[in-house]
Amino acid sequence: MAEEVSRRDFLNRIGVTIGAVGASAGSLVLPSPAHAQAPMPPKGTIPDKPYKTGHMTFFTGPAAVLGEQSYKGHILAAEEINAQGGLLGKRKIETVKADEAAGTDANVKELRRMKLSENIDCFTGVISSGNTPALGPVAEELKCLTVFTDGCTDFLFEKAVPNPHYVFRLTNIQSADGVMAAIAATQAWPKITKIAHIHPDYSYGRNAFDHFNIAMKKLSGNIQVVSEAWPKLGTTEFTAHITKTVSAKPDLLFCSVWGGDYVALYKQALKYDLFKKMKVATTLAFGVAPHALGKDHPEGIVAGVHANYHFMYPGGNKWPLNTQFVKKFYDRWKEYPNFEAEGAYTALYMLKLAIEKANHLAGGWPDDDAIIAMLEGLMYAGPSGYNYIRPDNHQGYKDAITGFAMQSPDYPFPVHDPKRVITVPIRSITAPPGYPKGEPTTTYKWIDETWPRVV
Repeated sequence: MAEEVSRRDFLNRIGVTIGAVGASAGSLVLPSPAHAQAPMPPKGTIPDKPYKTGHMTFFTGPAAVLGEQSYKGHILAAEEINAQGGLLGKRKIETVKADEAAGTDANVKELRRMKLSENIDCFTGVISSGNTPALGPVAEELKCLTVFTDGCTDFLFEKAVPNPHYVFRLTNIQSADGVMAAIAATQAWPKITKIAHIHPDYSYGRNAFDHFNIAMKKLSGNIQVVSEAWPKLGTTEFTAHITKTVSAKPDLLFCSVWGGDYVALYKQALKYDLFKKMKVATTLAFGVAPHALGKDHPEGIVAGVHANYHFMYPGGNKWPLNTQFVKKFYDRWKEYPNFEAEGAYTALYMLKLAIEKANHLAGGWPDDDAIIAMLEGLMYAGPSGYNYIRPDNHQGYKDAITGFAMQSPDYPFPVHDPKRVITVPIRSITAPPGYPKGEPTTTYKWIDETWPRVV
């Protein structure tokens, strides 16, 4: 029989922090983090041939409102590194870009073209969790060093590439999204029982549905799913899904619709007073570029950021790396960064650091295997806090974050209420190394088998 605990005791046990002021390393018992501010002088002879990266993200379609910032974060980091002479002071970064909106088959062909014709040294980016499982095995086949900055499906390293060598990913895994939404919802509204769902009908939406439900089962126990809606990814007409949801009279709507799809959904939902008739929790309401949301956006909902990053947290100058990044990004692009921008920016700096470490050990320009060895187990302090790459599965981890939407006189768009930002140590909501794999994901199995039941 599952252990029974109070909700307060359980949330304390997993380290939930509300309205926190700083980024914590308490969840990671790891070596001291490396800092970009203290580069090691290069050893040996370094070629001056440009270091060519391929960066794939959405430049067109509804997803561009989320994905284009990935490219901007990548370019900002490349420009900063190039201003210092390039990687190891000699190799300037050149970027070949590709539009992920072309579709999975075309994206696979483009990766092959980039590696075989453009001779890229490294492949980065990718937004959709429908694409990384297709691209990962091809990257391994091509022996192409790859650092995905999203495409967060647990499926990538559990099934598609279970023994990665060339492929890494620097974003919290997808299962954390649904779990964080459940934690926020039960913390704010502990008496909810009737749940409605609206999710994109592909792997990301299915994963969010599964992990929210298993976490809610543990956190609330007596829940009832009263409505499900599964719009196709890329849909911008949600009227039928909205009216179905309103008719079901749920206590809470959980939604993982993202990008331009989410913008269309919330604006259409306003016409039906949806946000007045139920509580709402999302995984990605604040995933889009911040300026894509208007002053009409509802307050008080759980506004997810893919469990990764929001530009206002940590606030003030409590975490200078974030303060500096936000200023540099705004100065360069005249807009504020989303989690995709921060992830792509941090990924390039982590690659830079791995190259420097490999050079420090052997001198000269390191081969890919030497760079890979340095990426495995690397910990890095970036704008979002401490980022760690597990050596066993090449997956990046950082403490998870979500929050509640509010309108602020300081911004022309909604932001997180600084008093209600929720952070959780990532080790508390994802399966640990060595845990037996399960369905639909290992984290789902781990939550089902090890979390106590709240009473």
